[in-house]
Order: sequence, then C-alpha cells, then structure tokens
Amino acid sequence: MKFLIDAQLPRRLALRLRALGHDALHTLDLPLANRTPDDAINALSLLEHRIVITKDADFVNSFLLSHQPYKLLFIATGNITNMELETLFFRHLDTIMETFAGCDFVELDRTTLTIHR
Repeated sequence: MKFLIDAQLPRRLALRLRALGHDALHTLDLPLANRTPDDAINALSLLEHRIVITKDADFVNSFLLSHQPYKLLFIATGNITNMELETLFFRHLDTIMETFAGCDFVELDRTTLTIHR
C-alpha cells in the first residue's frame, strides 16, 4: 500500500511501514517538509493513490466535503506518546489494510477502529 504520513505524526511510522514493504512517505520527505500545505498533500494523495494518515481534523472535513484525500486514516487518539501510537497503529495494521480494500475513510482511536461509509 501507499501511505502519506502528515507532519504531526512521527517519521518512524513511515520508516517502519517501508521496512514492511510499503511505499510510505512522511511530509518531511516532501520538498516543503512539514510546511507542505494540506491542498498539496491532498493533490499528491490523489495523484499517487496514497492513504493519508493524520491527526488533523481539517482532512476529515476535506474528505467529507470533496472526497480528498484519496483515502484517509484519521488518528483520533488525542495526546499519546509516539511509542503508544506506534504500538496501536501496528497492532491494527493488517485490519487497516483489509478495511481500505473496501472503504476510503477509517478512524483509529485508543480502543476502536471505525469504518466510515
């Protein structure tokens, strides 16, 4: 799968996803790094069919209004350590990947993976 990880999430997510064989970018990998505007992230996501992983609710609004980005994984954990986030994310990764085969918007909180249809 192809992923694009937003600025407020750790770069290690991208590194670990790559180690598992996925095509994963972090905003730090882009020319404007963490200053990359949301519309540019959406455009890259649509162009390259990347799932945007973010904690930024603006992407939820954009997705609901105009179906951008291509696909969205919204991390709704609130404040959480990077280690806790990574543990949570990778514990659910197989289910997340299976879910994106049939839907475009998934939300992960501390206890639940919610599929939005």
